[in-house]
Amino acid sequence: MKTLYLDCNMGAAGDMLAAALLELIPDQESFLDELNALGIPGVKVKKELSVKCGIRGTRIIVTVNCKEEEAEDLHGHDNSHRHTHDHKHVNNAEHTHHHRGMHEIEHIINGLNITPKVKSDILAVYALIAEAESHVHGIPVTDIHFHEVGTMDAIADITAVCMLMDKIAPQQVIVSPVHVGSGHVRCAHGILPVPAPATAYILRGVPTYGGRIKSELCTPTGAALLKHFATSFGDMPAIEIDAIGYGMGKKNFETANCVRAFLGETEDKRDTIFELHCNVDDMTAEEIGFAMDRLFEAGALEVFTVPVGMKKSRPGTLICILCHEQDKEIVARATFKYTTTIGIREVVCNRYVLERSLTTLQTPYGEVRRKDSAGYGISRSKYEYDDLARIAKEKNISISEVLRIIGDR
Repeated sequence: MKTLYLDCNMGAAGDMLAAALLELIPDQESFLDELNALGIPGVKVKKELSVKCGIRGTRIIVTVNCKEEEAEDLHGHDNSHRHTHDHKHVNNAEHTHHHRGMHEIEHIINGLNITPKVKSDILAVYALIAEAESHVHGIPVTDIHFHEVGTMDAIADITAVCMLMDKIAPQQVIVSPVHVGSGHVRCAHGILPVPAPATAYILRGVPTYGGRIKSELCTPTGAALLKHFATSFGDMPAIEIDAIGYGMGKKNFETANCVRAFLGETEDKRDTIFELHCNVDDMTAEEIGFAMDRLFEAGALEVFTVPVGMKKSRPGTLICILCHEQDKEIVARATFKYTTTIGIREVVCNRYVLERSLTTLQTPYGEVRRKDSAGYGISRSKYEYDDLARIAKEKNISISEVLRIIGDR
């Protein structure tokens, strides 16, 4: 399975992720030409060699109207806060950045010559940030005005990452626990704890940790990109590596200031499963349904029934239960407890399975979970029925209409 592993032991920012992914593709200059040809207003993107703690890597430099943005954070990158949280030391006379709302961001992105998938990814990343800012500041998403994340260099970073992910096309993206830094970060209107509130909100459900470095290591933009593209978070799997990318930050520390990207192949998943079977001919449909629920609670992976003909020409039900070996005894005890069977058959099976993960998507109607499966050269996705049903009931529309609105992908 084509796997991308992102090592974020020094956090993540948009340009660091873009630089790490850029090193994974063979024709980097052609990609930069393609990115620069999109027509992001005033933007020019280039790369340069960067060395951190003796390690060679790439730093992405984005200039807007021939000037590179100078942020105060220790990465020197795209701190992404609402305009009241400016991470630059500027006075009002020097403050020339335009505060862009979500509508203006959408207008810029919709004007770029990019594929519908890339466009959807970019807007989904911005939606994550907008939701976080809305939550932190207690105002509607429609009233959010981005400052740092709305500048053209930040748009270029996010666009570059989304385009590179589309080109690399990994079947799964595994991200390490994210180092967020520690301490505080100074903003124009005060001092915020690290991780910044918006970053912390975006990283809900993601394994994170702090450390000795008193700085904001993971920016809201970096957090949103990781949250959007990751299929899972955890340690590096057994992987046959084809390429490694080092995306460098601007500042220097005693630890190499970089994001590492590993691209390679992991084995398609196989495991052993136990099938427990029993036949019953004296249980009602309600009793069988109740027993199935209890079996799932006991650790069954799947429970299904098949109508069968039994001795003395009586109709009956075959109850089939799938479980892991470690849950087998508990499931068997539950089967005897909640069904009328007096015997259980056991079959040991080797099975081929797709790698499964759960992605939470931001939609106009709130969060919707999507089940993603990949392996053996294929990938497929399916939205969680309960989430679709909830939205359909709330809005008094059909499930097919919900799928149309949120974008069936």
